[in-house]
Amino acid sequence: MFYGIDPLYWMLMAPVLILSLVSSMKVKSTFNKYSKIPSASGLTGAEVSKQMLRRNGLSNVSVTETGGFLSDHYDPAKKVIRLSPNVYRSNSIAAIGVAAHETGHAIQHAKAYSPLILRNTMVPIASIGSSLSWIIIIAGFIFGALGLVKAGIVLFSVVVLFQLITLPVEFNASTRAKEMLASYGIIPGSELVGVRKVLSAAAMTYVAAAASSVMTLLYFLIRAGVLGGRDD
Repeated sequence: MFYGIDPLYWMLMAPVLILSLVSSMKVKSTFNKYSKIPSASGLTGAEVSKQMLRRNGLSNVSVTETGGFLSDHYDPAKKVIRLSPNVYRSNSIAAIGVAAHETGHAIQHAKAYSPLILRNTMVPIASIGSSLSWIIIIAGFIFGALGLVKAGIVLFSVVVLFQLITLPVEFNASTRAKEMLASYGIIPGSELVGVRKVLSAAAMTYVAAAASSVMTLLYFLIRAGVLGGRDD
């Protein structure tokens, strides 16, 4: 068995791959659409993020510009919101939505939102699992060492758990973003429709990533005989 040429692998993964492709195309097209529509507020993504931080008393969190397209993220270790040029400098509806979302993560951190704390705690072992689990599992199959396969599956399970925990973290950050934009009156209510579409499209990429991990784990469990009996 080798997953790359195994029909079962592609049968399980085909729907997920389609979902991933559609999600990636959707987030890019939605962002590009609303990045061309300026907000009536005239505020840039950086200005929105800083205003939201001030309103929540987070003077210890900074906002900086980083390179790349849609590379926006919050760094909890350094308490920095890093925004891509298309978000940091732009006053578009898309930029404001993304900036507000990343600020939502900073607020989660400040308020000790439990799924975020758990996810941050899991980062080191999830990184190791992502790098080594595939090597261990494939080596186990090649050499017929079922114990090695199962050890790799346990390690990969941590990666799957990490991906699943990421979902409520991302959804909650988007919910916080939309609520703050509305309650603080940062943008007109009519523009919230665009913000919702941008953030919903982005959320689907996390759903696709989690689905991919779950189906990969299911494949390994089947081939290891843990589910459905072993297929030698």
